[in-house]
Amino acid sequence: MRNSTLSSGVHTFGQRGRTSRFIGVEDMIEHVPMEDHRKGAAALDEARLRQQAIGVKLRQMFDEVVNEPVPDEFLDILRKAETPSGER
Repeated sequence: MRNSTLSSGVHTFGQRGRTSRFIGVEDMIEHVPMEDHRKGAAALDEARLRQQAIGVKLRQMFDEVVNEPVPDEFLDILRKAETPSGER
């Protein structure tokens, strides 16, 4: 049996001329209409904007926490921890 490849991407097998489809790289690439690409790009832009808004809000919250005053009770605990054990 002899195999031959035709330029159309079809293999023929033997004398009976049975054909099977040859799968090339182009067949593995998903062809998506341009309209779907725009929808996908819009969805990505929306996701990026959401992520940026979350980042801004997290930074604001962090800044608020960092700028809060330290409670006096906590400062007392820190002072006691810094005192050498012989002075207590």
